[in-house]
Amino acid sequence: MGLGVLLTGCPSSEDTPTEDTLTTGYEGPGFGSEGGVTTLADDTSSGGSESAGGTSSGTDSESSSTGAEPLEPADLLLMDSVVFYDGYAETVDDPTSKGIIRLNNAVQAVKLTDAQLDVIQPNLEIQVLIGALCDNYDRLGSVNLALTPKGLGTYVPSEVDRIEVARFVTPFMNMNRQPDTVRYDWDIDEVASILTDPALREAHDFWFELEVFGVPYAANTEISGCEGRNDVFRGWLALHTDSTDDPLGFGTFMPLAMQAAFNNYQEGASDALGATTKTIEFELEEDTEYAQLVLITSNHGANAGGEEYERREHFVTLDGRPALEYTPGRDTCEPFREVNTQGNGIYGPSPMTDEEWQSFSNWCPGDVIDTRIIEWGALSAGRHTFVLDVPDAEFVDDQGNFPLSLYLQAR
Repeated sequence: MGLGVLLTGCPSSEDTPTEDTLTTGYEGPGFGSEGGVTTLADDTSSGGSESAGGTSSGTDSESSSTGAEPLEPADLLLMDSVVFYDGYAETVDDPTSKGIIRLNNAVQAVKLTDAQLDVIQPNLEIQVLIGALCDNYDRLGSVNLALTPKGLGTYVPSEVDRIEVARFVTPFMNMNRQPDTVRYDWDIDEVASILTDPALREAHDFWFELEVFGVPYAANTEISGCEGRNDVFRGWLALHTDSTDDPLGFGTFMPLAMQAAFNNYQEGASDALGATTKTIEFELEEDTEYAQLVLITSNHGANAGGEEYERREHFVTLDGRPALEYTPGRDTCEPFREVNTQGNGIYGPSPMTDEEWQSFSNWCPGDVIDTRIIEWGALSAGRHTFVLDVPDAEFVDDQGNFPLSLYLQAR
């Protein structure tokens, strides 16, 4: 693994390593591009719904199976310093960089070209760099993948299949202080299997989305230079791919939930009002020898006593059998103190102990949110059930949410 020359940010998620993040090095954002996509491997440049269906069959496309020469490692700069605006405001009409479309103020997207898809290999790594503008609070961000009908110049996100690839939280940043960027890294081999599936590629275009929902209202009065502005963050998005990992070989792909609301007070956000239990059912058309689920959740609710500050045990059952237990949160958030350059109520004036951090933090401002892969094993054709239960969640004053993303892969 390794991303030699893409994005710079400090500190990185390598400072608090988990099985869900990767460690890589970078030198300088924004190389070799005028806002489009740069493929370093062959010097090719280009501008470039929540669903419970969409099963596809196929296999990974690998040069070794065709007798072709092995591919060289490739670096793709998909977005170069794109600007995000007030998420609550009407979508701005400022021009975007070549190949980039603005779906709304919080989401920009770029379509992968055939040349870029041709260099995708079993090891796939993704990097995001977020730069400070006029939002000095911690905000939720994500990288998403949209599968659209062939040939569209744009699309409505709620009308196509989309999955969340990665999730992160911005730090509290003052754009006038250094460091003014933060970097996030993930290993996403499971997504390489989607991008190289011949059946999916024949039927769909693939769009990577970078999403950051921010608001400038506090910064308008608190940050020098932000009066009257509505630009909140800037962002870079890059991929690295090589053949250091074996192909996963998935031929079935099924989006199941895309940032779905999950709480106990909103109609339809759980199985029943008052219970933080969410059931998702789906049907497989064929027997499979191995299946896995890719799950992302995070706890939010910043009101007094809110879920953002309470660590809760999460329980996953599959077809009625226990499959995973987890409690969100890091041992410590101290490695991210450096990038939290705006004074805030999370980072006090002096370092805190691990015990203090573990008493309230579900995530760290400036860190990734874990992507959890749940190995399911062999599944027969027919209906199956995923259940996520957080029995101790309270949602004081009917506030807060655990946005849930989920998709299935099988072979």
